[in-house]
Amino acid sequence: MAQNSTLEKPSRGGWKSAIFIIFVEVAERFAYYGVAGNLFMYLTKVLGQPTATAAKNVNTWQGVSAIFPVVGGFLADSYVGRYKTILFSSVVYLIGLILLTVAVSAVPLQLRHTVFFVALYILSIGEGGHKPCVQTFAADQFDENIPSEKLAKSSFFNWWYVGIVCGATAAVLVVIYVEDYVGWSFGFGMLAVAVAAALVVFLVGSWGYRRQAPVGSPFTRVAQVVVAVFRKRRLSEREARGVCSEDEGLVGGGGAGVQALSRTSQFRYVFSTSFFW
Repeated sequence: MAQNSTLEKPSRGGWKSAIFIIFVEVAERFAYYGVAGNLFMYLTKVLGQPTATAAKNVNTWQGVSAIFPVVGGFLADSYVGRYKTILFSSVVYLIGLILLTVAVSAVPLQLRHTVFFVALYILSIGEGGHKPCVQTFAADQFDENIPSEKLAKSSFFNWWYVGIVCGATAAVLVVIYVEDYVGWSFGFGMLAVAVAAALVVFLVGSWGYRRQAPVGSPFTRVAQVVVAVFRKRRLSEREARGVCSEDEGLVGGGGAGVQALSRTSQFRYVFSTSFFW
């Protein structure tokens, strides 16, 4: 029944839902490149860091921002769900940008270094939820079992990357200019406003999203296979079979949409774990 939920609710998903998610991605790319594109200059010119130290700090921040999505993706798929992860990470991202704006405008210079870097790594946490979930959540809005939606999905990803390029280009051309010639607080404030607006847009579209339930930790299933292999290592295939679902063409007692494994002459003790204990 759960597998057919998207077919039973044609009013949900599709372009009318995915368009809201595009705004979230455009705003996030706009904000990220608005910060990253001129971060080195802020560290050297305003905070007075040596070139080598500033370069190290920029690379460290970008590296942490690239690692956090591994954690965010695992939590989203296993326990939290993509919608809630995107919502939470958008709020965290907004908090980081607001704190960044306050740091460059209202915090005394002797304390600004600490507050500024706290804000940067709050952005990394937000990035950890955004990056692995937004595009996947957008893809969830198109059901490939419906021909019209399958076609629309291909078109969607073309516009998706157009949005990413537009967001990044606007950040490089506009935000960096504002930061250099108008003021850092105004430049970072623009980014905060963009993310806040995207968050509102995302919430407006909440009524129409198709949401996939978390599937649980993959490590649990891997552990179950290891335990099953160990317990059945000395049994023949017939003895290990117990209840077999091969007549239904499924493995696992009729789990919907799960294809049967083809028999091979290698690793027969592993194949026996595809039957019930």
